[in-house]
Amino acid sequence: MKIYLAGPDVFLPDALDIGRRKAEVCARHGLTGLYPLDNAVDVTAGDASLNIFKGNQAMMIEADAVIANLTPFRGPGADAGTVYELGYMAGRGKLCLGYSNHPSPYADRVREFTGVNLRDGRLIDRHGLTVEDFGLTDNLMMIHALDLYGCALVTPRQAPADLWRDLTAFEACVRMAAERASS
Repeated sequence: MKIYLAGPDVFLPDALDIGRRKAEVCARHGLTGLYPLDNAVDVTAGDASLNIFKGNQAMMIEADAVIANLTPFRGPGADAGTVYELGYMAGRGKLCLGYSNHPSPYADRVREFTGVNLRDGRLIDRHGLTVEDFGLTDNLMMIHALDLYGCALVTPRQAPADLWRDLTAFEACVRMAAERASS
């Protein structure tokens, strides 16, 4: 089974090392991890962004499943590119697994970024916009894509000391994928 390894990990200063570690975890469980930075792209080329997109899309087409790192990135929710990749894989009917190293509910994390108040029985932010509050770790579309196309979002009981390098929840997803592959 080939697993596309989606997530904002590609933006970390040690992104290649994280990708290597994730691929090793997959290999220990008899799976092949496809990490986006495995694509050789000249980032100085004028069409670099399109080549990155096409390379990642080719990996997703080749993959049997996705493991998406949905740990909040640059805000209260998951990385937009990772969310797209999860949706793409769900839309293709592929096995979808995901994890977040930040276990708190989405609405609580929104409060860390902006004022949130209760008005007419719903949470609203400082702009008067509704804040999704179903007690879920992130947006309902991602959570239920995982529920319907794979397994429930994996989260630790409490956030690890290093949100970006702790692979405990990731490895739990890998084990679930390996179980599916062997059945």
